[in-house]
Amino acid sequence: MKAAKVTLFVVLAALVAVGISTTAYSFHSGGVAECNGCHSMHSPAAGGSFLMVGTDQSSTCLSCHEHAGDTGPSSYHVSTAEADMPAGTAPLQRTPGGDFGWLKKTYTFVVRGTTNVEDGATHGHNIVAADKGYAADPHNTTAPGGTFSASNLACNSCHDPHGKYRRLSDGTVATAGAPIIGSGSYNTSAVPAAGQAVGAYRLLAGAGYSKAPFTGVPAAKTPSAYNRTEAVTQTRTAYGVAATGGHSTWGNWCGACHGDMHSTGNYVHPVDEGLGSTIAGVYGTYVKSGDMTGSAASSFTSLVPFSENTNDYTVLASHALNTDAQLGGPGSTDQVNCMSCHRAHATGFPEMLRWNMENEFMVKNGVYQTTERGRSTAEAAAGYYDRPVTQFASYQRVLCNKCHAQD
Repeated sequence: MKAAKVTLFVVLAALVAVGISTTAYSFHSGGVAECNGCHSMHSPAAGGSFLMVGTDQSSTCLSCHEHAGDTGPSSYHVSTAEADMPAGTAPLQRTPGGDFGWLKKTYTFVVRGTTNVEDGATHGHNIVAADKGYAADPHNTTAPGGTFSASNLACNSCHDPHGKYRRLSDGTVATAGAPIIGSGSYNTSAVPAAGQAVGAYRLLAGAGYSKAPFTGVPAAKTPSAYNRTEAVTQTRTAYGVAATGGHSTWGNWCGACHGDMHSTGNYVHPVDEGLGSTIAGVYGTYVKSGDMTGSAASSFTSLVPFSENTNDYTVLASHALNTDAQLGGPGSTDQVNCMSCHRAHATGFPEMLRWNMENEFMVKNGVYQTTERGRSTAEAAAGYYDRPVTQFASYQRVLCNKCHAQD
């Protein structure tokens, strides 16, 4: 068993050595992984349950999805080890979902003479991973807008580690009915033939899952090389709308834990509905504060993505690129979704937002807001996935304006 693990890590190391680690296909391969990658039949971690190699579920996941010694975005890693992000240094990973390492970055700064603390725990989903130093949310005992217990939040709250959810050749999602031949997440993933299936996007769980009351699996595709800086070109994840047969809208899927966030009271931002011609038109022409001269054909930004009004995975795959070859903005029937403003794991900003909402300006006098929020220049830029500050106005206001243009 140990020999098998050693062989796996040697192979992964070889891939890194030849420079293809950014094209990340984990050993899950769309479905259940090698059992001994997560479980040890005779030597489970001390105190661990289910014979896991970590002391809890998320620690087991991060035994592969975090790697001490990373120097930059690396393959399928979604967490930066503490030793790799000392004070003033940003988390390293640039996945579409974000880097859990931001949860460990607490900032102190002064506003109008008052000292403020921006707790790292506000930056994302506080998974419980004891082996990696992650603990339950100290501010929310339950999911905001819902009742899911913060002390139970783990990677397997959202992702099915056994990967039973699959997309069949007719497009429906099921937990059986055909074998999974590979991942369904990437723009290069195989199209399942009759009698075949591919895995659900990112092993996301669906209807009947034991951890949360999901109604289905949402649709999306991402480039196969997705953990990368966006200093030159963007990484576009193409989100789709709900389809019949075991699918869910993104809003409903997130709403399994955060149901009140878009349905009652003060949580009323529209979600999972058409943008309409006015909003779509604003998105298409908005370039930056004070500049509405853009073209819809080149208006997409991964800082404000949207759901395309399609459940055709072939179309989504053709748009999921990291080359800037597909930057078309939304049409009137495309939709805002939760991911339009938030990342799924964590970000450099409170409430796991894709941009800084805590200041009047994201960019002020031609520089990212740094000392005003207690950050180094490198940390501020990392929050925007290393975009040159020149992509924004010299006095750039928040990106709500990408849809609303009130600046």
